[in-house]
Amino acid sequence: MAPRLRPFIVAPESPAGFPRPVRDVFETQVALARQGISPGSIDAAPGSQTRKAISVFQEIQNLPQTGLLDTNTRARLTLDAPLLTTYTVTTNDLARLQPLGKTWLAKSQQSALEYETELELVAEKSHSHPELIRRLNPGVNWTNIAADTVVQIPDVDYPAPTNKAAFAVIHLAEKFLEAFDAQTNLLAHFPCSIAANVEKRPVGELHVAVVVPNPNYTFDPELFPESPEARQLNQKLILQPGPNNPVGVAWIGLDKTGYGIHGTPVPEQVGRTESHGCFRLANWDAEYLVKLVWVGMPVLVEP
Repeated sequence: MAPRLRPFIVAPESPAGFPRPVRDVFETQVALARQGISPGSIDAAPGSQTRKAISVFQEIQNLPQTGLLDTNTRARLTLDAPLLTTYTVTTNDLARLQPLGKTWLAKSQQSALEYETELELVAEKSHSHPELIRRLNPGVNWTNIAADTVVQIPDVDYPAPTNKAAFAVIHLAEKFLEAFDAQTNLLAHFPCSIAANVEKRPVGELHVAVVVPNPNYTFDPELFPESPEARQLNQKLILQPGPNNPVGVAWIGLDKTGYGIHGTPVPEQVGRTESHGCFRLANWDAEYLVKLVWVGMPVLVEP
């Protein structure tokens, strides 16, 4: 039996008490995300992606880049509103849920590659790890949740874009992507996954070739020789759009054949060296990046 998760209790606060400095890791993650500096899936736990996000904030503030929540950083990183908000489960939420096929063929026969569970849906809406959502809502039965159930989630929204990015930079060694405006002001910082095979990691200047929100996906068996199923298939398969599509909810194709920036069905795994060559982002980050990029925009890939 899996261990029982300890509930995560956040005391209610009056909006009159804000802004104020952050107090802990959870507050730090939320405050950074509200500035477009993603710490990865919000989980209230210290980790390498959170430390990198803190370091990015420190650079912007001209502070020593330690990646630690020291006194000076804590004083400058403030919350402007309460940590949590509520989300009400809707009948539309429940109607869209679908079990995900276990094989490529089964997935190609689905009407959409939708969320499998309400927990997955709510976690993505709040940029959060599913286990954090469980801990924030210890009394919710996620396996049999009803419409009109009210749950607590982190209150996270990226800043509304006011203009397009001028360029983006992907750092292979540290596995993150950043977008900048024409004055080199940071617009967004996102963890990303990169190719497992070093030879499939392009370095240099690429450009955005196409931008496709909510794309379908063509499964080509020849690109997956490691898959026993792929070796038996003799045709390409078209997989329908949805958050559990292999490229998630957005495809930003690059001018190098077969390469792109896209979402993923498993955002909590972003930041690894596991792709076939593309750059994977959490779905919410890929969706936001679509609002910033444009065809022809430079994407600089650094070692």
